[in-house]
Amino acid sequence: MADPEIPQKEPIAVDVMPGRKYWWCVCGKSKKQPFCDSAHKGTDFVPVMFESDEAKTIWFCCCKQTGDKPFCDGTHNSL
Repeated sequence: MADPEIPQKEPIAVDVMPGRKYWWCVCGKSKKQPFCDSAHKGTDFVPVMFESDEAKTIWFCCCKQTGDKPFCDGTHNSL
């Protein structure tokens, strides 16, 4: 599999709602970061589904290098 693009190094904070599905962009090509807009079509990349059971703020990774997909784990600090 090819390496994902890095749309930005800093994560994006999103206030998520309980029961709603969020599709995190894995390829880095989406124009709706941090979420998928189907820009991965024709590649081996598959978006990651996230669903919360409560309303809260989530820091979604935008460097696409995290080891804790879809959450930021600070990997961007070493890029």
